[in-house]
Amino acid sequence: MTHWLTVWRAAQLVGVSRGVLQQQVRDGSMVLNEGLVSTDELLRLYPATQLEDSGILERVNTIRDEAFGRRLRERLLPSQEVLATRLFNQTQELADVRRYLQRYHELVVTLQGRIQAMQGKGATPLELSELQDFVDQGLAKALATEQADLLTVMDDMLKVMSAQVTVRPSGHEFIVEGHDTLLQAGLRAGLKLNYGCGNGTCGMCKVRVINGQVVRTQPCDYTLSEAERAQGYTLMCVHTAGSSELTLELLEATGPQDIPQQQIVTTVRAVTQLAPGVRLLHLQTPRSHRLRFLAGQSVTLGVNRTDGSDVHALYPVASCPCDDRNLHFFIERHALDPFALQLFAEGIKPGDAVTVWGPVGDFVLADSATSRPLVFAACDAGFAPVKSLIEHALALDAAPSLSLFWLATKPDGHFLENQCRAWGEALDLFEYELLAEPDISFGAAQLARAMRADLFDIECDFYLAGPEVFVNALQAELRASGVPAAQIHTNVLLEPVGETA
Repeated sequence: MTHWLTVWRAAQLVGVSRGVLQQQVRDGSMVLNEGLVSTDELLRLYPATQLEDSGILERVNTIRDEAFGRRLRERLLPSQEVLATRLFNQTQELADVRRYLQRYHELVVTLQGRIQAMQGKGATPLELSELQDFVDQGLAKALATEQADLLTVMDDMLKVMSAQVTVRPSGHEFIVEGHDTLLQAGLRAGLKLNYGCGNGTCGMCKVRVINGQVVRTQPCDYTLSEAERAQGYTLMCVHTAGSSELTLELLEATGPQDIPQQQIVTTVRAVTQLAPGVRLLHLQTPRSHRLRFLAGQSVTLGVNRTDGSDVHALYPVASCPCDDRNLHFFIERHALDPFALQLFAEGIKPGDAVTVWGPVGDFVLADSATSRPLVFAACDAGFAPVKSLIEHALALDAAPSLSLFWLATKPDGHFLENQCRAWGEALDLFEYELLAEPDISFGAAQLARAMRADLFDIECDFYLAGPEVFVNALQAELRASGVPAAQIHTNVLLEPVGETA
């Protein structure tokens, strides 16, 4: 029997990204019916022999492997209460199906009786016999037991392990897995959700449940009014999906203009040397006050000196918005950057307070990021906003492909080469090329030639980040090659000027 799946669920079942299936839809190799794909169509493109290699079966087998223990089970499976709720809803659906089948059976039996009653009322024996045979065959086919195809079985299993959420009016979809709340799962999927505290205090993540059920996972202080409860409102930060399918009504941010300015006192979690001239600064926000930002944006960091003066500087966030409590920054040593000088002099240590102001900047993924290949180009620490964008694009899981070109003008410029290698080895849709050249303009020209070999002849969105010389040179190369200005997005990292406050 044909089973109909959303593109998101189908991608989960066959172990590929949603962007791969969407590209197959665009080029005509996969056919959808009202936005859904049939299991027959999916099995045609991905034969059952390939399913054993998919991530779904591997994850199920992993859960059974006691060597990984409780940690993996907690990550992949929801709590007992949530599992019980989803299983109860599945049982209700099965009970409804059985009831409908029984009614169809009773209807056919009644029809058979009426056919027999008609035998003496003018119908010819041949007509009655043909009608009787038709009913018997139809009933036998309807009630026949046959082995369900593997995709259908796996889909039913996934409905218990994970839930699919559809957002209205945008139509965005995301999956809720493990112990994630609706808010955590939505942020991991790259959605620009409205929220504040993240722990049930402020009520900013309030949404309306249109279809399906939710289960509370933790207590909260915010109280919904009786009218809000009657209309189906709930808080995303303290609830998870109680049914296998859930539809929510909420408004999402459309761009940087919808992200409020914030001031947060964070704590230094760690300072790590990535290279002789580069440090990774890891800040953590309070649980009750997380930084809401878009991938690619920047914030101002400020600390107090021992003499009572303040130093501050603007840096792009290098981490993904999906983990809004843990903020990463790549700080380069620079003689005119007082914040960097204090960091490299060990004047900023784990446990210290760092104030964050922001976010600012419009170097964010465009709406076309879900339909065109994405090309990222960075120079030295320009990799910070690019890394954030790449992680956000991977969370969206919709771009047909991602390409990274990283120019280093210093011996330690490729300070996260291992991260690039890990992406390349783990993701079929990701490719990268690292170039080393001390002259920025010449390096930008080399990088443009590397791009031109594969990418200039196709429709791509380009994201360029680095010093002004690098961005301007590469942008000029792209425009000269016919790339429309609307498909080029830039972030010029300004040189520090040594100002203090």
